Amino acid sequence: MNKITLKIDGMMCGMCETHVNEAVRKAFPVKKVSSSHTKGETEILTEQPIDEAKLRAAIDATGYKVLSVQSEPYEKKGLFGFLHG
Repeated sequence: MNKITLKIDGMMCGMCETHVNEAVRKAFPVKKVSSSHTKGETEILTEQPIDEAKLRAAIDATGYKVLSVQSEPYEKKGLFGFLHG
């Protein structure tokens, strides 16, 4: 699983977050997407890698600007995750 963190300029409210989340869901098969206008950030969890150029294009089309993209492996930490360490 991959975790992609985007820094996004232009989100001002909860509706802005919804617009970005919907754009990501329409363009890619993601497990989870959540945005925060206060942080100016969107987090995406996905099984498959996402093409950064296509991701930027999908969000740019909504009128928001992607400032940076950071991708890293993601391991789900469940309630008893400490037992597996």
